[in-house]
Amino acid sequence: MAVSLNGIQISQAYLEGKAVKETKALMAQLCRQFYTLGWVSGTGGSITVKVHDDSIPKPQQIILMAPSGVQKERMEPEDMYVLSQDASVLSAPSPKPYPHKPPKCSDCSPLFMKAYEMRDAGAVYHSHGIESCLVTMINPLSKEFRITHMEMIKGIKGHGYYDELVIPIIENTAYEYELTDSFAKAIEAYPKTTAVLVRNHGVFVWGDSWISAKTQSECYHYLFDAAIKLHQMGLDWSTPDHGPIQSARRGLRLAGETILSDKSRKANGEIDPFPHCIVLDIEGTTTPISFVSEVLFPYARDNVGRHLSATYDTPDTQNDIKLLRSQIQSDLEQGIAGAVPVPPYDAGKEEVIAAIVANVDAMIKADRKITALKELQGHIWKTGYENNELEGIVFDDVPEALEKWHALGTKVYIYSSGSRLAQRLIFGKTNYGDLRKYLSGFFDTTVGNKKETRSYVNISESLGVDKPSDILFVTDVFQEATAAKEAGLEVIISIRPGNAPLPENHEFKTIKSFSEI
Repeated sequence: MAVSLNGIQISQAYLEGKAVKETKALMAQLCRQFYTLGWVSGTGGSITVKVHDDSIPKPQQIILMAPSGVQKERMEPEDMYVLSQDASVLSAPSPKPYPHKPPKCSDCSPLFMKAYEMRDAGAVYHSHGIESCLVTMINPLSKEFRITHMEMIKGIKGHGYYDELVIPIIENTAYEYELTDSFAKAIEAYPKTTAVLVRNHGVFVWGDSWISAKTQSECYHYLFDAAIKLHQMGLDWSTPDHGPIQSARRGLRLAGETILSDKSRKANGEIDPFPHCIVLDIEGTTTPISFVSEVLFPYARDNVGRHLSATYDTPDTQNDIKLLRSQIQSDLEQGIAGAVPVPPYDAGKEEVIAAIVANVDAMIKADRKITALKELQGHIWKTGYENNELEGIVFDDVPEALEKWHALGTKVYIYSSGSRLAQRLIFGKTNYGDLRKYLSGFFDTTVGNKKETRSYVNISESLGVDKPSDILFVTDVFQEATAAKEAGLEVIISIRPGNAPLPENHEFKTIKSFSEI
């Protein structure tokens, strides 16, 4: 007897074979370990793992899933369900005598399948660990968990020590299957996340393999626990130095000090001197336009070929080429000037690189703000900074302002058309040293075009503020200022040497130095 999975024949012998048996045994072992960690106690939580087989494409690999409502620490390999990629049951465990309940596949099944479908996961774990529950309750209004500058962040796929880890939080429901839609929306809205928190409930974590999912689950639980303990100590886990929660902000309001109300400040055309968050543009705001146009762009343009040749087989460069191929194909279909076809991979490395170089040169000359180009530029600049061929430049007033805002408890973010990597590089090695310790996070064009209102709505929702006006956006570009204002943000326009002139009667507050904020 054989089962057909999208044209691939899976025999009964395969379903009863070594690979499936070993994966079942592994899952039973993992459930016992997760029980000792408090992740699957009281029959809660669940686990699913794909049976790895190089001869079967990953999306079509057999899925094993734990049953629902059972003592996870007492499960045996034969208790696991065997499913196809469309969640059809290929094999179910046999019933056990009283007091065991009749077997039932995990209530998490629809959510597990979404992670397999939308993220090409190799394993998904659902934990009821107490830390994953409590961390969502500290701020009942927050739609995200954010943490930065913690060593264990490095254990999360795609993140480093200086990165801000962001995990979406969805609201709990009476039944887990009812979470499916909000779970899928969270996965779609946060393309970088490998976890979704469920308020007052727990967390779902996935990875490319059972090892990746396990490693990340352990790191997530560590970070949740650290956040809870830092909060108990009165420290803010979401800021780079994990300092006292808004203590500096409170300390500034001394006895007898006259504090204008928000309403009176607005009536006078002023902006709250203590915004909850400040979002800064880079070019023309923190950094001279000339540094970008006369240093960074030429460096990237002149080193495209050298960089691609030296790093061609690395995952980063292969991903950059994949993004560029997609963008170039779209450009060709739209008749964009300068776009030339890129030959297939089997045409040879030199031919592919030559075509990529020609397209990138045209993109840079047209000053296009597209993710594919920005990602490649970021990786080229990374090499330049590492080789001491580049150093970030900021205006003289920037470091002092960043330090002041940090002391006030105001979180500062960067929003630039350059990739998040490029942003971290600029601030990580500047003429004033490493300034990343003052920054809570970075936004790039993955949240949207900087001249579109929706992008600033996305940022407001991402930062979890009570209202958009809790955010102050500083930029040198009138169109960006207008878009941010339409989204409800407070806006200041930066006037710096070399910036483009503003329209007359633009009605925005302007500054020539961050010291004026």
